[in-house]
Amino acid sequence: MYTTQMDAARQGIITPQMKIVAEKERMDAEEIRSLVAKGQVIIPCNKNHKALHPSGVGARLTTKINVNLGVSRDWKDVDMEYEKVRSAVEMGAEAIMDLSSYGDTRSFRRKLTADCPAMIGTVPIYDAVVYYHKPLAQITAEEWLDIVRMHAEDGVDFMTIHCGMNRATAARFKQNKRLMNIVSRGGSIMFAWMEMTGNENPFYEHYDEILDICREYDITMSLGDACRPGCLADATDTAQIEELITLGELTKRAWAKDVQVMIEGPGHMPMNQIAANMEIQKTLCHGAPFYVLGPLVTDVAPGYDHITSAIGGALAAASGAAFLCYVTPAEHLRLPNAADVKEGIIAAKIAAHAADIAKGIPHAADWDYKMSEARKRLDWEEMFRLSMDPEKARRYRAEAKPEKEDTCSMCGNFCAVKNTNRILDGEIVSIFDE
Repeated sequence: MYTTQMDAARQGIITPQMKIVAEKERMDAEEIRSLVAKGQVIIPCNKNHKALHPSGVGARLTTKINVNLGVSRDWKDVDMEYEKVRSAVEMGAEAIMDLSSYGDTRSFRRKLTADCPAMIGTVPIYDAVVYYHKPLAQITAEEWLDIVRMHAEDGVDFMTIHCGMNRATAARFKQNKRLMNIVSRGGSIMFAWMEMTGNENPFYEHYDEILDICREYDITMSLGDACRPGCLADATDTAQIEELITLGELTKRAWAKDVQVMIEGPGHMPMNQIAANMEIQKTLCHGAPFYVLGPLVTDVAPGYDHITSAIGGALAAASGAAFLCYVTPAEHLRLPNAADVKEGIIAAKIAAHAADIAKGIPHAADWDYKMSEARKRLDWEEMFRLSMDPEKARRYRAEAKPEKEDTCSMCGNFCAVKNTNRILDGEIVSIFDE
């Protein structure tokens, strides 16, 4: 018998979930088991998430993407959020994070774990504020932990727990002034709670109790980065690194109880700091998978932050990050609509795939090779089929129909591919006379 995927792996047991992940990754199941045992690969899979089709996150695996969604006080359309979930899964997102902060959050969460095959993540600290519906300072340490157990019972596969910012880290944060202070929602809530009550962060103080819950349900701890930088000026500062050191210590404590762990990371960061940050995380957190939001490589592109994020995400994943949280064009501006979600997913998938090629993940470049073959043949239907977004590719071509079907409206008879193919086949190319 075993309790968690890590427990099974350490006993030498290959679980059904490991076999599924091995098949997806085209790897040997024993190799997956070995990586899970070391904590370098995680398979988030709550025992109560019956609809889950497991995925692995971590070393030597393809880079995975997560999609954030959920209702808020200003955007209460639950049906729209369900539609976003359906669309995200169809587009290949491996994980959905429910960040709902208004209304009947439990019903929405339970429907996700009942129906959705993707990994489901949550941030219990948000839900506590909604669930108890009382002033923040009046929430007790026991009540914070009760919300964690509720989410566990509801079947979520991973939880962001902001346990790295304890009172010592908070004091260091106050001593070393930042331009943007704390931009993590969960981090700001916990910082405010500690400042108002004078108490230690309950997620840090009662960490072993949280681990017991995670062990019981086989939940992966996503150790939250309350001090992630929210602008380039704050990147790789004292607060970020201080918290990361604490998260490394907490990682070892989780592994001692056979609880799977991933580490959350920045944030906003100049391109030249990204690779170094990935190395620092791998060292301080003992090779646990790194889950990054972006990083966004510039602060000045609201409306286009799916692009700033994709640039940083590709660099981060190529340097070792295992899990990319998508960013939509609506980031910093509003809750994303369905179109924003699609653009965010595509941008994150591009970043993840580009990184997999750079990392030399076996078979990652096969997709690109097939696309190149189709382009050489001027096989438009096959190009559409292989496209990351077939609908958009087909629509763009249809919006500017070429005179000849074997060209596009950019080059027409000047098409280099068409003309070179013909020359190599011994034909005469005249271009203007055709």
